[in-house]
Amino acid sequence: MRIDYNQVAVALERTHFTRPASAREQKLVNFSESSLVQENFTGMLPVLPLEVLEEILLNVHPHQVVCVCRLVCHEWKEVVDSDSLWREKCRREGYQTCDSTKLPEDWCLFYFLCKKRHNLIKNPRAEDKLNGWHIMKNGGDQWNIGSVGPNDTDLKYFVTSYETCMKFQLIDLEEEGYRPSFMDDFQPDIIISDWYAPRSDCGSVYEICVELLNQKKKPIRKFSPDTVIFQQWNDQKWNQMTHVFKNYGPGVRYIRFIHGGKDTQFWAGWYGIRVTNSSVEICPSMDR
Repeated sequence: MRIDYNQVAVALERTHFTRPASAREQKLVNFSESSLVQENFTGMLPVLPLEVLEEILLNVHPHQVVCVCRLVCHEWKEVVDSDSLWREKCRREGYQTCDSTKLPEDWCLFYFLCKKRHNLIKNPRAEDKLNGWHIMKNGGDQWNIGSVGPNDTDLKYFVTSYETCMKFQLIDLEEEGYRPSFMDDFQPDIIISDWYAPRSDCGSVYEICVELLNQKKKPIRKFSPDTVIFQQWNDQKWNQMTHVFKNYGPGVRYIRFIHGGKDTQFWAGWYGIRVTNSSVEICPSMDR
């Protein structure tokens, strides 16, 4: 069953795209405005071949296509609702599925989710010290910032100490542009990722917990794997922790991302687990 694009339009009506209109789009706008004030304008739109109309719509801002152009007439609505328009828009802008054997059920929804996709975690790589993070536990010599390599451009990370250090971010989905009706109706995948690594000369532990919260900030779903323990004199490099929330039901309004750990040798300084490049992304669902 196809998704009703009226729902998409309503769900995206407060979505803002910051890209300025291209010269070609501005010419289209200027042309339409000048046409409307012609002395002999009859109020009737010219009949265009479908391929010409589709090409015009491909060069109009996507938000305007869904929320304005779709309402012009039945013919325009059919073109806006067609898979071919959004499939071509995805092709031109480089949006494609990770698995070529699985095609989107709805290309319009796939396009907008790809276009809006970005990391909802602020300061994920310690480039702005601890700004953006809330400290839950600051044990030992407290959280610190380290880097792999001697230069400022090298990978930076957060590093823990000899007692538990934990920090979190609370993501307000509506503030990020994902309206409640959109989250409830479409329930897009929520993908979380975190990179962590021990020191080779010191044992450490790593913990992570990610919660999907309702309006009252009560958990609806939770990802809380077992604590990862590294022994001293290990040869572990950087590891990635990932999880995908699917079909989580209505009501998700916030995401709480928590991680941290400590060292196991009780050494003064910063010999505990290192974390960096954390991410939370809203993505198209490809396996429904």
